[in-house]
Amino acid sequence: VQLVESGGGLVQAGGSLKLSCAASESIFSMTAMAWYRQAPGKQRDLVARIRSGGSTYYADSVKGRFTISRDNAKNTVWLQMNTLKPEDTAVYYCSAEGYTITYWGQGTQVTVSS
Repeated sequence: VQLVESGGGLVQAGGSLKLSCAASESIFSMTAMAWYRQAPGKQRDLVARIRSGGSTYYADSVKGRFTISRDNAKNTVWLQMNTLKPEDTAVYYCSAEGYTITYWGQGTQVTVSS
């Protein structure tokens, strides 16, 4: 499965961005789809996850500001990011979690200016 992220960019603090992750194959069988982020010099951290049944998880730092959603028919996952903060600046990666393997996208840069 190939994953292609888009929608990143430069935005002022308080602004919004919507990231998209398009999969080359069906994501219906994936146990979960997720967004991670990695800031310079830091580890890659889980931001949000949506399971095949629709349940969601959010990191405490983004709760109430970010929303993850998926459309299996379109093989696409989105991350709506509102009220962005400078500390949200990072490369955002989409992942597709199968039973035995996890697929990753190439990442999209999000930069939030103060």
